[in-house]
Amino acid sequence: MSQAIDKPKEEARKIRVLVAKPGLDGHDRGVKVLARALSDAGMEVVYTGLHQTPSQIVGAAIQEDVDVIAISILSGAHMAIVPEVLRLLRENNAEDIAVLVGGIIPDEEAEELKKMGVYDVKGPGTPLSELVEIVKRAASARF
Repeated sequence: MSQAIDKPKEEARKIRVLVAKPGLDGHDRGVKVLARALSDAGMEVVYTGLHQTPSQIVGAAIQEDVDVIAISILSGAHMAIVPEVLRLLRENNAEDIAVLVGGIIPDEEAEELKKMGVYDVKGPGTPLSELVEIVKRAASARF
């Protein structure tokens, strides 16, 4: 007598997020809190560490097959770094990876970044629950 073995149901793919801290900005407490919140929300998080270049960020995002890149910039270099990340994503046919930016960014520059292709821009003090929901929405566009 043989018994049928139930196959486990295939789990839905977890959202994969690369959290990046580019440039010379050495303040990483907030980005570590964000990484933990995303992980606690059931996402797979890859944290690149401090002082990453746009090329390193995009390379890691492609290698790790992430859905979202979350960039934290407090140094004021967002108008140099983020456009380069977007350019490299296009150049590598990876523009389906959503890019989110957090930091101290003037409203007019935030709007300019969105026009360039950034999914959303948030500043300090944004509730973690809101950031988690934004990441979920950004990732859902890829599935």
